[in-house]
Amino acid sequence: MDTSSLLLEFYGRIPPLAADAVDGLDTEQLCRAPAPGANTIGWLVWHLTRVQDHHVAELLGAEQIWAGGDWARRFGLTPDPSNTGYGHSTEEVHAVQPDGPAALVGYLAEVDARTRSMLEGLDPADLDRVVDRRWNPPVTLGVRLVSVADDCLQHVGQAAYARGALGY
Repeated sequence: MDTSSLLLEFYGRIPPLAADAVDGLDTEQLCRAPAPGANTIGWLVWHLTRVQDHHVAELLGAEQIWAGGDWARRFGLTPDPSNTGYGHSTEEVHAVQPDGPAALVGYLAEVDARTRSMLEGLDPADLDRVVDRRWNPPVTLGVRLVSVADDCLQHVGQAAYARGALGY
């Protein structure tokens, strides 16, 4: 298996898991936390998509899908490209109000399509390119891609767990 195929397989697992986590839920269910101070299902899927959108746009030198489209309105938010959910307070978590599962799945589908397009053209040498010198050691494209996919899979697992904890 080549590098591109491996990463496509890795990233390809995220959308169906996210769709399963939100399938059939209404806005109220998506916005209910399983415990005080916990993240909601809607926030978790929104956040994993925001992180992927933010990082992939940066890698491509492109505008985030969030900032250029109508997605923010569908979540009751402004299209602030710096708002990925990192460090959100409980109040900020509850401010993320998706208008239903279609908003979450639709936004993720658009982000995933761009990510997959980028991944299709990669070869092994691309993975060694340094993309972030703010860290020691500097972060390579390969490390960034694994980090983003890992973060997404952890959050989609949390969304599935929250769904179960809420009895949905």
